[in-house]
Amino acid sequence: MLDYTPKELKERPSGAVINPAKTCQPIGAMYAALGIKGCLPHSHGSQGCCSFHRMHLTRHFRDPIMASTSSFTEGASVFGGGANLKTAIKNVFALYNPDVMAIHTTCLSETIGDDIPTIIKQSEIPEGKIVFHANTPSYQGSHITGFSNMTKAMATYFSESTSDSKKEQVNVIPGFVNPGDMREIKRIVKSLKLDFIMFPDTSGVVDSPMTGKFEMYPKGGVTLDELKDSGNSKVTMSLGRFASLDAAEKLEKKCKVPAVSLKTPIGVKATDDFLMALRSSFAAEIPYELEEERGQLVDIMTDTHFHFHGKKVAIFGDPDIVTSMTEFLLSLGMIPVHVLTGTPAGALGSGLASFEEEVQDMLKAAGVTANVKAPGDLFELHQWIKNEPVDLLIGNTYGKFIARAEDIPFVRIGFPILDRSVHSYMPLVGYRGAMRIIEMISNALLDRADRDAADEDFELVM
Repeated sequence: MLDYTPKELKERPSGAVINPAKTCQPIGAMYAALGIKGCLPHSHGSQGCCSFHRMHLTRHFRDPIMASTSSFTEGASVFGGGANLKTAIKNVFALYNPDVMAIHTTCLSETIGDDIPTIIKQSEIPEGKIVFHANTPSYQGSHITGFSNMTKAMATYFSESTSDSKKEQVNVIPGFVNPGDMREIKRIVKSLKLDFIMFPDTSGVVDSPMTGKFEMYPKGGVTLDELKDSGNSKVTMSLGRFASLDAAEKLEKKCKVPAVSLKTPIGVKATDDFLMALRSSFAAEIPYELEEERGQLVDIMTDTHFHFHGKKVAIFGDPDIVTSMTEFLLSLGMIPVHVLTGTPAGALGSGLASFEEEVQDMLKAAGVTANVKAPGDLFELHQWIKNEPVDLLIGNTYGKFIARAEDIPFVRIGFPILDRSVHSYMPLVGYRGAMRIIEMISNALLDRADRDAADEDFELVM
C-alpha cells in the first residue's frame, strides 16, 4: 500500500492522522508503574485496552507484562466504573497480593468522568498496601505523556521532605528508555560514587533473568522507601524533559528539591552535560573509566567519519530520543533532513518549550535546513522522503514499511521495536551506548554499499 503514497503534500483540514508516530498514554503509564518494586499496574477501563497495552509492552521487551483491569462492560460504560474499580481493588490484593497498585485511566473512564481519588478512598485496601493513580486519557498526548503523568504521580503521592537539610544524594528520572539504558545510567552515577534514587526503574523487572520459577513481582524497581526519601535529595536530574520534567518540577514545588533539566544522554555532548551537571552539584570526580570510554568514542567517530559525512537522515520517534539523536547525528557529520515526533511536544498548555524550536536551533547552528514537525505522522514523513530522498531512516519498527517502499537502510531505535530482540538489554545512552549507535548506523550503511556494489567495486576493506 505504501507504494501508492502520493508525493504531493496536501493540507488535511479534518486533522486526520494517518499511520500515527505514537501510541496512547496508558502504555507509558503502565511501563512507568512497572518501575516500582512489587507494583501491579491497573488499567481502569475495558479489558481490551489493558490487553493491547500489555501485548505492546510484552512484544517490545520479550518479557511477560503483568497488569490488571477494571473490565468495563456496557453497564460501567453508562453508569460509571466506580463499582468495577472497588471490586478490582479488593480482588487484586486478595488474588495477586502486590505491595502497590498503580491505577491509570483510559479514554473510556476519562470520558465518563470517574473520580478516581474518591473511589480509592471508598475502597477496601488491606493494611500496609498502597493504591495510587494517574489520569491518562488516551485521546490526549501519547505514551510519553502517560509515562510523565504516572511518574509525576509517584512524586505527588510518595515524596516527603522529612529533614531540615538535604541529603548528599541525587534523584535521577531516566525518561521513557529501556531497562538496559537505566542500568547504564545507574552505572555512570555509581562510578562517580554518588548516592542516588532512580524512579521509575524497570531494570530487573522487564529484563529479569530466566530462573525456572515464575516471579510475578521480580526483584527490580524503586522501593516505596526510596520514593519517599526522594524529597530529601539535594537535586533531581530530569533526563528527557518531555517524559521526566513534570515529576522533577513537582518534587521542586513539593519538597524544595531543585530540578535540573537535561537531554536524554545519547551521544557525546548530552552525556558530557549529564556528567558535568552531576559534578557541579556534588564534590565528585569523573573517574578514568568514563574518560577512557569517552576517548574511545571520539576515536571511533574520527576513524569512521567518512562513513557518515554528508549522509542525509530521516528520524522519527519519541521527542526526547529524537532530540538527542538529532544532536548526535550532527556531531557525526550527518544531515537530518526530516525530523518528526507523534507526541504533541510543546503544544499550547503543555508548559514546555517547542520541540520544533529546540531541534531547529540545533540544525541552524550546524547550518542545516530540515522539515521538523510535532505532532506529525508517518504518512507525512513518507511524503517528505518521496520529495527529498534520504540515505538512512531511523525510528521504531513501524518505519520498516517506509524503508521497504523506498528501499532505504533502516536502523531501529525507540519504542516500540516489535520485530527484533535483545535491543532492550543493550544501552543507547552514555558513551558505550553511543558506540553501539555508531556500529548500528555504520553497519546499515555499509551493508547497503556492499549490496549495491558492482563486482569490480566490491571491497574487502571499507
